Amino acid sequence: MRTRLLAGSVAGLAIVLAGALPASAAAGDASLSVLHGVPGATVDVYVNGTRTLDDFKPGDLAGPLMLKPGTYTVAITDGAAADASAPIIGPVDLPLAANMNYTAVAHLDASGKPTATLFTNDISTTKAGEGRLTVRHVAAAPAVDILAGGSPVITNLVNPKESILNLAAGTVSAAVAATGTTAPVIGPADVAVKEGVNTIVYAWGSLTDNNLKLAVQTIDGLHSAPAGVPSGELGLADQSGASAGWMIATALLVAAGGAALVARRRVQPVRD
Repeated sequence: MRTRLLAGSVAGLAIVLAGALPASAAAGDASLSVLHGVPGATVDVYVNGTRTLDDFKPGDLAGPLMLKPGTYTVAITDGAAADASAPIIGPVDLPLAANMNYTAVAHLDASGKPTATLFTNDISTTKAGEGRLTVRHVAAAPAVDILAGGSPVITNLVNPKESILNLAAGTVSAAVAATGTTAPVIGPADVAVKEGVNTIVYAWGSLTDNNLKLAVQTIDGLHSAPAGVPSGELGLADQSGASAGWMIATALLVAAGGAALVARRRVQPVRD
């Protein structure tokens, strides 16, 4: 597995979680990414009592890491904390099952309090010609509707829930609006739905503080079993929407009005 981090470091996380970063993914491993979606808070992340991410910044995404199945205890502290005795989030237990794909998100709840949510990413095979769009509400904001072409396609999405659509590959003009309205709080902007790719969009930040942003994570290889060992790269995408190599910065990042983190990686579909 080849992993590159353009913002922050995941080396310690890999060592503590996995014992040692394996040269290749073992059969039955779980995949874990971690997204920091708490505005204005540079944090440290402790796993099983050991600091594994130092000065983790809002919008950063660590991973993906291939980990042995099991339960890992995670605590998130202020970046200036000396230890994990006074976490701002947690400690929380993250149960990771074999052959599953997860993203753990540190974010604000609907009232603005820091919290954490473990999402299970849908890596089931997509139909020929189709891609998957997953929308996750992890912002301090009321329920929202997701609009496509000005019409709601996802309604009453609340923090910390998600909605999943399987769509024909193409471009969707999407926006986020308060439920029951059509005035965007984010967007509209074009989103590329690619065949065999799960594009995961996170709305994070605070509506009251006027710092709502979007982060985009992509998981590809869902239309067929990819050859070789999963690999991936991480990085920050600025609001210009520029991209290179494995990175995708969609126009949603421009509409969010700030930098967001994008990850793309190949995975093998789950088999029963």
